[in-house]
Amino acid sequence: LEENGQPFDPHFIINNAVSNIICSITFGERFDYQDDQFQELLRLLDEVLCIQASVCCQLYNAFPRIMHFLPGSHQTLFRKWEKLKMFVANVIENHKKDWNPAAARDFIDAYLQEIEKHKGDATSSFQDENLICSTLDLFLAGTETTSTTLRWGLLFMAMYPKIQEKVQAEIDRVLGQSQKVSTAARESMPYTNAVIHEVQRMGNIVPMNVPRELTEDTTLNGYRLVKGSMVLTNLTALHRDPAEWATPDTFNPEHFLENGQFKKRESFLPFSIGKRMCLGEQLLCCE
Repeated sequence: LEENGQPFDPHFIINNAVSNIICSITFGERFDYQDDQFQELLRLLDEVLCIQASVCCQLYNAFPRIMHFLPGSHQTLFRKWEKLKMFVANVIENHKKDWNPAAARDFIDAYLQEIEKHKGDATSSFQDENLICSTLDLFLAGTETTSTTLRWGLLFMAMYPKIQEKVQAEIDRVLGQSQKVSTAARESMPYTNAVIHEVQRMGNIVPMNVPRELTEDTTLNGYRLVKGSMVLTNLTALHRDPAEWATPDTFNPEHFLENGQFKKRESFLPFSIGKRMCLGEQLLCCE
């Protein structure tokens, strides 16, 4: 309505909403969308994510010792990262001023409890520096991924209006015009749930998963893998496998439906699998 029917880029509007959810979890408060501090945080996060995809940053990942001495966007990234760390450090200091160990308000408070609990333990990883980095991990991993998924959802709904109509009809039938949205309603909305899963399958926002490093030598399908090797998982091959999906290259919510009910698929792994799978899966599903 604010755009008077004109085209607009939904990126920052969606980012504002998603980032504020992360703020409420980590900082214990939501910001006004026009708040200067909040906008500065979003700007820095957006710039860091954009710079990470640059050629210089990719070269730095491959040749860190050489690139450390060379100019380029990777040096800009380091400066932006320090500003982000300072932002979070200030929030942590403010938390410490009125921190109550018996009543954790948010992620920072809970982490401060662990720091206090492990005080004097030289081997403990619960330290202020790790708290800062863990908080930023939540923002970087939880904001852009969710925001991008939602933008894919908007695109697919625009491309497939009949599917959009069926989703809207189910929402109207189950929730009506006044009932608040809740996770409890998910079981009664199999089609909407199937559409959300198909958005994630087709959107495929982390096609090669997150790089992992082997902690020991191992063998996989006859190949010897050495400790310290980087391993990438091709999730695209899994999510577009014609042996697993009836129409792998087409947006089709029926992939997740059986006799009108939602059906989980073992070959659907946008959050990866195992001990190192995405910690934000439940949060994203709720969002």
